[in-house]
Amino acid sequence: MPRFPTAVPVLDITGSLCAIATPFTGSGALDLEAFARLIDHQIGGGTQGLVVAGSTGEAHMLDEHEYERLLAFAVERVARRIPVLAGTGEAATSGTIARTRRAKALGADAALVVTPYYVRPTQDGLRRHFLEVAEHCDIPVVMYNVPSRTGCDMLPETVAALRDDPRIVGIKEAVGTPERIRAIAQLARPGFVYLSGDDGSATEAMLAGAAGVVSVLNNLVPGPFRELCDTARSGDRTAAMQRLERLRPLLEALDCAPNPIAVKAGLAELGLCRATVRLPLLELAPGPARARLRELLPATAGATTT
Repeated sequence: MPRFPTAVPVLDITGSLCAIATPFTGSGALDLEAFARLIDHQIGGGTQGLVVAGSTGEAHMLDEHEYERLLAFAVERVARRIPVLAGTGEAATSGTIARTRRAKALGADAALVVTPYYVRPTQDGLRRHFLEVAEHCDIPVVMYNVPSRTGCDMLPETVAALRDDPRIVGIKEAVGTPERIRAIAQLARPGFVYLSGDDGSATEAMLAGAAGVVSVLNNLVPGPFRELCDTARSGDRTAAMQRLERLRPLLEALDCAPNPIAVKAGLAELGLCRATVRLPLLELAPGPARARLRELLPATAGATTT
Protein backbone atom coordinates (compact mmCIF):
# COMPACT_ATOMS: atom_id res chain seq x y z
CA MET A 1 0.00 0.00 0.00
CA PRO A 2 1.31 3.51 -0.77
CA ARG A 3 2.29 5.65 2.21
CA PHE A 4 0.62 9.02 1.94
CA PRO A 5 2.03 12.20 3.49
CA THR A 6 0.14 14.83 5.40
CA ALA A 7 -2.63 16.39 3.33
CA VAL A 8 -2.05 19.61 1.44
CA PRO A 9 -3.91 22.70 2.74
CA VAL A 10 -7.69 22.55 2.47
CA LEU A 11 -8.88 24.42 -0.62
CA ASP A 12 -12.46 25.28 -1.50
CA ILE A 13 -12.79 24.53 -5.21
CA THR A 14 -16.53 24.23 -5.52
CA GLY A 15 -19.38 25.91 -7.34
CA SER A 16 -19.04 27.97 -10.51
CA LEU A 17 -15.47 27.90 -11.84
CA CYS A 18 -14.46 29.46 -15.16
CA ALA A 19 -12.06 27.97 -17.68
CA ILE A 20 -10.97 31.46 -18.61
CA ALA A 21 -9.94 32.36 -22.15
CA THR A 22 -6.50 33.79 -22.94
CA PRO A 23 -6.87 37.06 -24.87
CA PHE A 24 -4.49 38.09 -27.64
CA THR A 25 -3.92 41.37 -29.43
CA GLY A 26 -4.60 41.74 -33.13
CA SER A 27 -0.99 40.80 -33.79
CA GLY A 28 -1.30 37.67 -31.66
CA ALA A 29 0.58 38.79 -28.53
CA LEU A 30 -0.75 38.30 -25.01
CA ASP A 31 -3.23 41.03 -24.13
CA LEU A 32 -2.95 41.44 -20.36
CA GLU A 33 -5.11 44.55 -20.35
CA ALA A 34 -7.95 42.49 -21.78
CA PHE A 35 -7.11 39.65 -19.40
CA ALA A 36 -7.67 42.03 -16.49
CA ARG A 37 -11.13 42.81 -17.89
CA LEU A 38 -11.93 39.11 -18.20
CA ILE A 39 -10.85 38.42 -14.62
CA ASP A 40 -12.84 41.36 -13.27
CA HIS A 41 -15.86 40.27 -15.33
CA GLN A 42 -15.71 36.84 -13.68
CA ILE A 43 -15.20 37.97 -10.12
CA GLY A 44 -17.85 40.67 -10.49
CA GLY A 45 -20.29 38.04 -11.73
CA GLY A 46 -19.79 35.77 -8.74
CA THR A 47 -17.48 33.16 -10.22
CA GLN A 48 -15.91 31.04 -7.47
CA GLY A 49 -12.66 29.97 -9.12
CA LEU A 50 -10.56 30.44 -12.26
CA VAL A 51 -8.68 27.90 -14.35
CA VAL A 52 -5.83 29.68 -16.12
CA ALA A 53 -4.09 28.14 -19.15
CA GLY A 54 -6.45 25.24 -19.57
CA SER A 55 -7.94 23.99 -22.83
CA THR A 56 -10.12 27.09 -23.20
CA GLY A 57 -7.07 29.20 -22.38
CA GLU A 58 -5.17 27.76 -25.37
CA ALA A 59 -2.48 26.48 -23.01
CA HIS A 60 -0.61 24.58 -25.69
CA MET A 61 -0.43 27.68 -27.87
CA LEU A 62 1.59 29.51 -25.19
CA ASP A 63 5.34 29.44 -24.87
CA GLU A 64 6.89 29.10 -21.41
CA HIS A 65 7.41 32.83 -20.96
CA GLU A 66 3.82 33.62 -21.93
CA TYR A 67 2.51 30.91 -19.61
CA GLU A 68 4.41 32.40 -16.69
CA ARG A 69 3.33 35.97 -17.45
CA LEU A 70 -0.31 34.92 -17.78
CA LEU A 71 -0.40 32.92 -14.55
CA ALA A 72 1.55 35.47 -12.52
CA PHE A 73 -0.77 38.23 -13.74
CA ALA A 74 -3.87 36.22 -12.82
CA VAL A 75 -2.56 35.46 -9.33
CA GLU A 76 -1.80 39.13 -8.73
CA ARG A 77 -5.10 40.38 -10.17
CA VAL A 78 -7.23 37.87 -8.27
CA ALA A 79 -5.37 38.66 -5.03
CA ARG A 80 -6.65 35.52 -3.30
CA ARG A 81 -10.31 36.50 -3.63
CA ILE A 82 -11.03 33.17 -5.33
CA PRO A 83 -8.83 30.13 -6.07
CA VAL A 84 -6.63 30.16 -9.15
CA LEU A 85 -6.03 26.74 -10.71
CA ALA A 86 -3.24 26.45 -13.27
CA GLY A 87 -3.40 24.03 -16.17
CA THR A 88 -0.16 22.06 -15.93
CA GLY A 89 -0.71 18.79 -17.78
CA GLU A 90 1.79 17.66 -20.43
CA ALA A 91 2.20 14.45 -22.41
CA ALA A 92 5.24 13.42 -20.36
CA THR A 93 5.16 12.94 -16.60
CA SER A 94 8.49 14.76 -16.24
CA GLY A 95 7.15 17.75 -18.17
CA THR A 96 3.99 17.79 -16.07
CA ILE A 97 6.04 17.80 -12.87
CA ALA A 98 8.20 20.67 -14.12
CA ARG A 99 5.22 22.83 -15.11
CA THR A 100 3.33 22.01 -11.93
CA ARG A 101 6.27 23.07 -9.81
CA ARG A 102 6.48 26.30 -11.77
CA ALA A 103 2.77 26.95 -11.23
CA LYS A 104 3.27 26.51 -7.51
CA ALA A 105 6.17 28.97 -7.55
CA LEU A 106 4.04 31.50 -9.42
CA GLY A 107 1.35 31.38 -6.74
CA ALA A 108 -1.33 29.07 -8.14
CA ASP A 109 -3.61 27.57 -5.50
CA ALA A 110 -3.93 24.22 -7.28
CA ALA A 111 -2.88 22.43 -10.45
CA LEU A 112 -5.39 21.12 -12.97
CA VAL A 113 -3.59 18.16 -14.54
CA VAL A 114 -5.07 16.72 -17.70
CA THR A 115 -4.42 13.07 -18.51
CA PRO A 116 -1.38 12.71 -20.81
CA TYR A 117 -2.48 13.36 -24.36
CA TYR A 118 -1.53 11.58 -27.58
CA VAL A 119 0.56 8.87 -25.89
CA ARG A 120 -2.50 6.84 -24.78
CA PRO A 121 -1.25 5.43 -21.45
CA THR A 122 -2.79 2.40 -19.77
CA GLN A 123 -4.90 2.75 -16.63
CA ASP A 124 -1.92 1.72 -14.52
CA GLY A 125 0.19 4.27 -16.37
CA LEU A 126 -2.36 6.96 -15.53
CA ARG A 127 -2.37 5.93 -11.89
CA ARG A 128 1.42 6.10 -11.67
CA HIS A 129 1.49 9.39 -13.57
CA PHE A 130 -0.75 11.17 -11.08
CA LEU A 131 1.00 9.64 -8.09
CA GLU A 132 4.35 10.87 -9.40
CA VAL A 133 2.99 14.38 -9.94
CA ALA A 134 1.48 14.44 -6.46
CA GLU A 135 4.69 13.07 -4.93
CA HIS A 136 6.99 15.66 -6.50
CA CYS A 137 4.83 18.80 -6.45
CA ASP A 138 3.79 20.53 -3.24
CA ILE A 139 0.44 21.78 -4.52
CA PRO A 140 -3.11 20.36 -4.53
CA VAL A 141 -3.72 18.33 -7.69
CA VAL A 142 -7.06 18.18 -9.51
CA MET A 143 -7.10 15.48 -12.17
CA TYR A 144 -8.76 16.24 -15.49
CA ASN A 145 -10.28 13.58 -17.72
CA VAL A 146 -11.29 14.71 -21.22
CA PRO A 147 -10.89 11.79 -23.63
CA SER A 148 -12.30 13.72 -26.59
CA ARG A 149 -9.10 15.81 -26.50
CA THR A 150 -6.48 13.45 -25.08
CA GLY A 151 -7.23 10.09 -26.68
CA CYS A 152 -7.40 8.25 -23.35
CA ASP A 153 -10.16 7.81 -20.80
CA MET A 154 -9.35 7.54 -17.09
CA LEU A 155 -11.91 5.06 -15.81
CA PRO A 156 -13.76 5.41 -12.50
CA GLU A 157 -11.85 2.49 -10.97
CA THR A 158 -8.59 4.36 -11.63
CA VAL A 159 -10.04 7.48 -10.03
CA ALA A 160 -11.05 5.35 -7.06
CA ALA A 161 -7.46 4.13 -6.70
CA LEU A 162 -6.21 7.73 -6.52
CA ARG A 163 -8.82 9.57 -4.50
CA ASP A 164 -7.43 8.59 -1.09
CA ASP A 165 -4.11 10.32 -1.71
CA PRO A 166 -4.64 13.59 0.22
CA ARG A 167 -2.53 15.51 -2.29
CA ILE A 168 -5.03 14.68 -5.05
CA VAL A 169 -8.04 16.79 -4.13
CA GLY A 170 -10.48 16.18 -6.96
CA ILE A 171 -11.30 15.42 -10.55
CA LYS A 172 -12.69 17.45 -13.40
CA GLU A 173 -14.64 14.85 -15.38
CA ALA A 174 -15.68 15.81 -18.91
CA VAL A 175 -17.44 12.55 -19.78
CA GLY A 176 -21.05 13.52 -19.25
CA THR A 177 -22.93 10.29 -19.73
CA PRO A 178 -25.42 9.36 -16.97
CA GLU A 179 -23.38 6.25 -16.17
CA ARG A 180 -20.14 8.20 -15.74
CA ILE A 181 -21.83 10.93 -13.70
CA ARG A 182 -23.19 8.35 -11.27
CA ALA A 183 -19.90 6.48 -11.02
CA ILE A 184 -17.79 9.57 -10.30
CA ALA A 185 -20.38 11.11 -7.96
CA GLN A 186 -20.12 7.99 -5.80
CA LEU A 187 -16.37 8.61 -5.37
CA ALA A 188 -16.70 12.14 -4.00
CA ARG A 189 -15.91 12.55 -0.32
CA PRO A 190 -14.61 15.28 2.01
CA GLY A 191 -11.25 16.27 0.57
CA PHE A 192 -11.98 14.91 -2.90
CA VAL A 193 -14.36 16.90 -5.12
CA TYR A 194 -16.10 15.99 -8.32
CA LEU A 195 -16.22 18.88 -10.76
CA SER A 196 -18.06 18.56 -14.05
CA GLY A 197 -16.04 19.47 -17.10
CA ASP A 198 -18.93 19.44 -19.55
CA ASP A 199 -21.35 22.37 -19.64
CA GLY A 200 -24.07 20.36 -21.34
CA SER A 201 -24.33 17.76 -18.57
CA ALA A 202 -23.10 19.87 -15.66
CA THR A 203 -26.57 20.54 -14.25
CA GLU A 204 -27.31 16.82 -14.05
CA ALA A 205 -23.89 16.23 -12.53
CA MET A 206 -24.46 18.81 -9.79
CA LEU A 207 -27.92 17.46 -9.08
CA ALA A 208 -26.25 14.04 -8.70
CA GLY A 209 -23.68 15.37 -6.25
CA ALA A 210 -20.92 17.12 -8.19
CA ALA A 211 -19.47 20.00 -6.18
CA GLY A 212 -19.40 22.33 -9.17
CA VAL A 213 -18.29 22.79 -12.75
CA VAL A 214 -15.33 24.18 -14.65
CA SER A 215 -17.21 25.95 -17.39
CA VAL A 216 -16.60 27.48 -20.80
CA LEU A 217 -20.02 29.16 -21.01
CA ASN A 218 -19.23 30.95 -17.74
CA ASN A 219 -16.81 33.22 -19.69
CA LEU A 220 -19.81 34.96 -21.24
CA VAL A 221 -22.46 34.90 -18.51
CA PRO A 222 -20.83 34.54 -15.08
CA GLY A 223 -23.81 35.86 -13.13
CA PRO A 224 -26.54 33.66 -14.62
CA PHE A 225 -24.17 30.69 -14.61
CA ARG A 226 -23.42 31.16 -10.91
CA GLU A 227 -27.17 31.22 -10.26
CA LEU A 228 -27.55 27.96 -12.18
CA CYS A 229 -24.80 26.32 -10.14
CA ASP A 230 -26.21 27.50 -6.82
CA THR A 231 -29.66 26.20 -7.73
CA ALA A 232 -28.43 22.82 -9.00
CA ARG A 233 -26.19 22.30 -5.98
CA SER A 234 -29.15 23.02 -3.70
CA GLY A 235 -30.95 20.03 -5.25
CA ASP A 236 -33.87 22.02 -6.69
CA ARG A 237 -34.23 20.18 -10.01
CA THR A 238 -37.20 22.17 -11.30
CA ALA A 239 -35.59 25.56 -10.73
CA ALA A 240 -32.21 24.36 -12.02
CA MET A 241 -33.74 23.11 -15.24
CA GLN A 242 -35.57 26.40 -15.71
CA ARG A 243 -32.29 28.28 -15.41
CA LEU A 244 -30.57 25.84 -17.76
CA GLU A 245 -33.26 26.33 -20.41
CA ARG A 246 -32.60 30.08 -20.34
CA LEU A 247 -28.93 29.43 -21.05
CA ARG A 248 -29.34 26.53 -23.46
CA PRO A 249 -29.57 28.60 -26.68
CA LEU A 250 -26.24 30.23 -25.91
CA LEU A 251 -24.74 26.91 -24.88
CA GLU A 252 -25.82 25.40 -28.20
CA ALA A 253 -24.51 28.41 -30.11
CA LEU A 254 -21.02 27.75 -28.73
CA ASP A 255 -21.02 24.36 -30.46
CA CYS A 256 -20.63 26.01 -33.85
CA ALA A 257 -16.82 25.74 -33.71
CA PRO A 258 -14.10 24.02 -31.67
CA ASN A 259 -13.48 25.57 -28.27
CA PRO A 260 -12.40 28.37 -27.68
CA ILE A 261 -13.20 29.85 -31.11
CA ALA A 262 -16.86 30.61 -30.42
CA VAL A 263 -16.45 31.74 -26.82
CA LYS A 264 -13.78 34.22 -27.91
CA ALA A 265 -16.13 35.52 -30.59
CA GLY A 266 -18.71 35.99 -27.87
CA LEU A 267 -16.25 37.82 -25.63
CA ALA A 268 -15.47 40.10 -28.56
CA GLU A 269 -19.17 40.83 -28.99
CA LEU A 270 -19.25 41.84 -25.31
CA GLY A 271 -16.28 44.14 -25.85
CA LEU A 272 -14.08 42.29 -23.38
CA CYS A 273 -11.32 41.10 -25.70
CA ARG A 274 -10.56 40.39 -29.34
CA ALA A 275 -11.73 37.18 -30.99
CA THR A 276 -8.10 36.37 -31.91
CA VAL A 277 -7.00 32.74 -31.64
CA ARG A 278 -3.71 31.15 -32.65
CA LEU A 279 -3.13 28.78 -35.53
CA PRO A 280 -4.15 26.14 -36.28
CA LEU A 281 -7.35 27.62 -34.85
CA LEU A 282 -9.12 30.28 -36.90
CA GLU A 283 -11.39 33.11 -35.80
CA LEU A 284 -15.10 32.62 -36.17
CA ALA A 285 -15.91 34.29 -39.49
CA PRO A 286 -18.78 36.75 -39.92
CA GLY A 287 -21.92 34.83 -40.75
CA PRO A 288 -24.92 33.12 -39.17
CA ALA A 289 -23.01 31.63 -36.21
CA ARG A 290 -21.53 34.94 -35.15
CA ALA A 291 -24.84 36.72 -35.73
CA ARG A 292 -26.52 34.18 -33.46
CA LEU A 293 -24.04 34.91 -30.67
CA ARG A 294 -24.64 38.64 -31.11
CA GLU A 295 -28.39 38.07 -30.92
CA LEU A 296 -28.25 35.94 -27.79
CA LEU A 297 -25.67 37.68 -25.65
CA PRO A 298 -27.40 40.93 -24.61
CA ALA A 299 -30.52 39.10 -23.38
CA THR A 300 -28.71 36.14 -21.84
CA ALA A 301 -26.03 38.20 -20.07
CA GLY A 302 -28.68 39.93 -18.01
CA ALA A 303 -30.96 36.95 -17.52
CA THR A 304 -32.06 36.30 -13.95
CA THR A 305 -35.01 34.64 -12.40
CA THR A 306 -37.16 35.61 -9.48
